[in-house]
Amino acid sequence: MNTPKNAQVAIVTGASRGIGAAVAQRLAKDGFAVAVNYASSSAEADALVAQLTAAGAKAVAVKADVSNADDVRRMFETTEQQLGKVDVLVNNAGVLKTVPLADTSDALYDQTFDINVRGTFNTLREAAARMNDGGRIVNFSSTTLALNMPGYAIYNATKAAVESFTHVFAKELRGRNITVNAVAPGPIATSLFLDGKTEEQIQTFAKMPPLQRLGQPDDIASVVAFLAGPDAGWINGQILRANGGIA
Repeated sequence: MNTPKNAQVAIVTGASRGIGAAVAQRLAKDGFAVAVNYASSSAEADALVAQLTAAGAKAVAVKADVSNADDVRRMFETTEQQLGKVDVLVNNAGVLKTVPLADTSDALYDQTFDINVRGTFNTLREAAARMNDGGRIVNFSSTTLALNMPGYAIYNATKAAVESFTHVFAKELRGRNITVNAVAPGPIATSLFLDGKTEEQIQTFAKMPPLQRLGQPDDIASVVAFLAGPDAGWINGQILRANGGIA
């Protein structure tokens, strides 16, 4: 892994584990200098940065709560100071707790919207002011939005908002050659998906796609890398449903 001195710079939010970590690893492999954002998992973020650095990439861990606008501004500032001006933003940070709408507490509603929606809003707004022209923004939606499963009402509502942001923001950045797209994963074998589910539930999800398996973090990292790279220059304002054909 040889990162050139003038490497393009990517911020990956929620990158200390799961899909975010896989995305950070893939972008580093593709030659990006990577800011590994985390909210609380400093040990995991530092370990990932050490791994990337040992492999020849340039990477830094940056603590920020994406739901806090001041944190997001500092995240961009730190990235600029340590790596350079941002070319790619990957909005991976998110929270998922499945509860029937009627049983959802105010606190859970607020937390889910704060991280999934306000967090994306905060980073998009900051990116508009600070990103290099010709950059790439990749948001995260979810295939759950297409499945309408019980228990996912609040989570789905947040992802519907992210998809709306994606479509509109792509048009608002007219003239800057910045693309804005979203990836909508199906069931992926990460702690976010696996935690709280029985083995029977997990196997049910694994059998849903025609490809008859759960997705892996690398499956999604490959899609993000495509959207962040030169081959996706004509894809803009789109939602790419990477789900093995589940919907």
